[in-house]
Amino acid sequence: MKIRQNAKYDLLVLTSMGVRITPADRQPVAASHRFEMYSTSAETNVANIPASLGKRVKVLTRFVAGSPIAAFIKGELRKRGLEYEGKEIAQGGPFGYRHQFNIADSGYGGRRPVVQNDRAGEVGRTIAPEDFDLERIFGEEGCKVLHLSGLIAALSPETGRCCVELAKAARAQGTLVSFDLNYRASFWEKRQEELRGVFSEIASQADLLIGNEEDFQLALGLKGPAAGEKPEGTEEFRELILRAREQFPQAGVFSTTLRTVESANRHRWGALLLADGKWYEEAQREIEVYDRIGGGDAYVGGLLYGLLNGWEPQRWMEFGWACGALAATLATDYAQPASEEEIWSIYRGNARVKR
Repeated sequence: MKIRQNAKYDLLVLTSMGVRITPADRQPVAASHRFEMYSTSAETNVANIPASLGKRVKVLTRFVAGSPIAAFIKGELRKRGLEYEGKEIAQGGPFGYRHQFNIADSGYGGRRPVVQNDRAGEVGRTIAPEDFDLERIFGEEGCKVLHLSGLIAALSPETGRCCVELAKAARAQGTLVSFDLNYRASFWEKRQEELRGVFSEIASQADLLIGNEEDFQLALGLKGPAAGEKPEGTEEFRELILRAREQFPQAGVFSTTLRTVESANRHRWGALLLADGKWYEEAQREIEVYDRIGGGDAYVGGLLYGLLNGWEPQRWMEFGWACGALAATLATDYAQPASEEEIWSIYRGNARVKR
């Protein structure tokens, strides 16, 4: 897979920024009085891995003008080494625009995590391709990889159109396009036909397609295991990916994470990758979990970091697996690796103290 070299940015992501509010001490939302707040989005969770390890990364988005929440988000992006670009939209009164709120607890033992998305009036739903000078971004400045996800693609008709236009503009300039399908049933309600077309159009521009068996079936209409069923092994999923490759032959990389939930604190975690016709698999092994949200995004971030470094696909997958395992140990839904060595230590299972 050829990576463009004459580029200002290693990675660009399109996203709708918000805040994540979580109870302290892993308590359930309904029984809590103390909460912590973080700046969040699925796409910046991906971007945070390469940015933390020295890659130049930019976020394309929209903000509410004069909002203290927008100021908080911008400050957090700067702290995480993420550049940003986006229009400032007036709030328009108390019933106007705002940034999304994601209210979530981590679960504990047999008590599962619960996530409540509050996205009414979300300014990110208004993001449009006209917000951005695509010739400057992808032509003059240049970018090696554009990453899109199904969350921003399904947010509104405008964001879906924006994802399609960005993918086309990126591909025309030699930028690799990564698409994590991220199907969410609540986003698709009464919009199945519309979104199936949008997702298929984005997928037709993608060089990397990422998702689980439900994502590929429900987002792209591919035949696979019955809805709600998990394949016993990886063979059924491999067959599903091969069908995806037939439908989207321009894509050279397909990947998914493999997760078995034993309790809120203990998962079995693995990965599967098809790159340029060759299979790679990271068998599931047990990991400890503080908070599961963001593990899949961190996997994608680690995979893209390995790709940007010119590593072999086996190492992309291994590094991504360990980035996801790192994210699972954190209260945030994004990981901030201090070094490559930290990630490889997790992969090797070396949790001994480093002095």
